[in-house]
This record gives sequence, C-alpha cells and structure tokens, in this order.
Amino acid sequence: MKQRKTSSSAGIGRVSDTPGTRGHRDHQGNRAPHAARSAKHPAVREQAPSPFWETAPAALEPARLPEENFSVQVAARHYVRPLLEELGSRVLGARGRLVLARGSAPAAWAQNVWLQPLWLPVASIGDAARQLTALQRNWRAHVPPPGVEPGFRRRLALIGERLPHVGTRPLAFGSPMPTAPLGAFTLWRDDLLLASPRTTSAFADGELLFQENRDDPPGRAYLKLWETFTLLGRRPQPGELCVDLGAAPGGWTWVLAYLGCRVFSIDKAPLDPRVQRMPEVNHCIGSGFALDPRITGPVDWLFSDMICYPEKLLDTVLRWLEAGACRNIVCTLKFQSETDHETARRFAAIPGGSLRHLSCNKHELTFVRLAD
Repeated sequence: MKQRKTSSSAGIGRVSDTPGTRGHRDHQGNRAPHAARSAKHPAVREQAPSPFWETAPAALEPARLPEENFSVQVAARHYVRPLLEELGSRVLGARGRLVLARGSAPAAWAQNVWLQPLWLPVASIGDAARQLTALQRNWRAHVPPPGVEPGFRRRLALIGERLPHVGTRPLAFGSPMPTAPLGAFTLWRDDLLLASPRTTSAFADGELLFQENRDDPPGRAYLKLWETFTLLGRRPQPGELCVDLGAAPGGWTWVLAYLGCRVFSIDKAPLDPRVQRMPEVNHCIGSGFALDPRITGPVDWLFSDMICYPEKLLDTVLRWLEAGACRNIVCTLKFQSETDHETARRFAAIPGGSLRHLSCNKHELTFVRLAD
C-alpha cells in the first residue's frame, strides 16, 4: 500500500497510563486484586514508561510514514501501554490509541485492527468524503478524545455527515452481528487521512454496546459473556453442563442459567439471591481452585471470572485440560498494575485458544478455547 507524499510532519501523542488497580472496582462492580507485596508482584502505584514507547520515533515525518506491510492496532480506552508492550519491536509509532505496527497480525490488546491502511491526501471535507465512498460504503471515524485535536474532531464530524449513514444503536443480546464491512478512518493532519476499508471488527473502534439488563443480573460482569458469545457466534446450549469458578455474586451464572444451561457454580461467598433461586443453578460454597476435575467428571463448558493471579488461573485451566474434563473454556485474566505478558503468551500458546480484549474488559484479557 503506497503512501502519497505530503509535506508536513505529524507528531505522536502521549501514551495513556493504565489506571492503578489497588482497591479499585471496575465498571462491572468487581474489586480489582491488590498488588502483592513481593519481589514477583511488587506493589506499584504507577507504571514505569514503556521501553517500546521510548524507542518509537519521536515524530513521523512524511518520508518516514510506513508505506506497506503495516497495520493500525487500536488500543482499548486507557490501555495503550499494554498494547505497546505486547507489540514490542513491531511498533512503528503511535498517536493516541492508534498504534502503527509492522505486519497485520492482531495483538490481544487491540480491540480493532485496520488491515488495509492507506494514506489519502485530501483537499477538503468534500474531497475526503468522495475518496472514502469510492473505496466502499460504510465508514466510522476514529475520533480523538475531548480536548485533544479539537479541530480534527470537528472536521471528522463534518466528513461523517457527508458519508452514508451507519447505524449505531446498542445491540440486543442474541441479535446477529453486522455483516457489512466497516471501514475506519481518522485525520492524521488537516490534509491527510489515514483510512482502512478492512478492519477486524464490525463495530467502531471494536467497541460493542448492548441494550443492558439493569434489573436481573447482579452487577455488569454479565456483559463479558454477552460480548464473548456475540463475537464467537456461538454460546452454550440449553441442557449443557457449565461450571462457573469463583461465581459470586453470579453475573456469569445468571447468563448461563438464562440460556437454559445446567450450572454448577462455586465460590467462598453466596450468590445473589435472585441468581441462587434460578432452578438451573446448583451453588457450592468453596474454592474454585480446589474443585478437582477428576471428581467432577466431564463438563461442556468451564467458566471463570474470579479474581486471581493469571499464573494461578493458568495452572487451573491446564489441570482441567490435562484431565480431559472440559470441552470449552471462557475465562478472564485479571492483571495487577503491571501486565503479565509472559503468562498471557502461555495462555495464547494453548492449542485452539485465543486471547482478546473485550469492550467491557478493564485491565483484563478474555481467553477462549472451543472444542471445535
């Protein structure tokens, strides 16, 4: 993909810091784990600057803009740093949440990846809209956050008004994902668009919004499973046996029981009474780590959204896999102030497994392994 030469430089914005997790509750209402006071998990209030950020170019001059064999990896809000760390030497530069990277392989911390990035010099707002619609119909802009590049925000809005309308209503759970390709674009400079007609997500910036149920489930952790099942195009079927480790207060158990599954949940704390009363639910007071897969026997799905160190979760998952006791797995890796990339890589190396950052994940990744 060849660039069209331009004449001005483009600066790189600052990287957003990952919010600290000590005593923090995420937007699902879950308490984030405290930083352990040990040499392996030191208590850290602020992360040190990423070495990959320090070695990225200080500015992308026109002659240094990548022309081919690169992608744009879009970081989740507030989590640019883990994406830069994961990409490592692939990083070419960044602006805000957009990271230019060598190759097109998606990073786990990228919520969306622009697979065919093009540099498009534009003479006006109308010219920008015409060039985009000549490539394809559906586009959504990546807009800088409030207070950053306010002129760009206005120009991007005006360009969007000239493009065919793309609906943005929250999705009802169970509805199919959009099938039409959705391109992404932003202004790199007043007269230069960065655009990609192909991306890895059918949603703008990879952010999937649902029509939420604010009455039945306890908290908002249920949205992780809604998003996972929607992206997979697959979910547990009625009558299938599911184990939910560390289930309290019961957001994931509620989703599974609502789908008609038989749910065995375990936690040292009781479930929310509304979930406990669901006829499909059998809850046991105890530790999810202590549950022996050799005793439980085979189950259709293993789930975990419990708060623990990622390496302890990995040991648990491997124990279930080695016992041949589960066909499908969905679990959440929850990180401390620092991201445990080594354990994340070990999860990603499990045959048939994949890692991704969901819209409703915080400093977390979701691991999925399906039997077929």
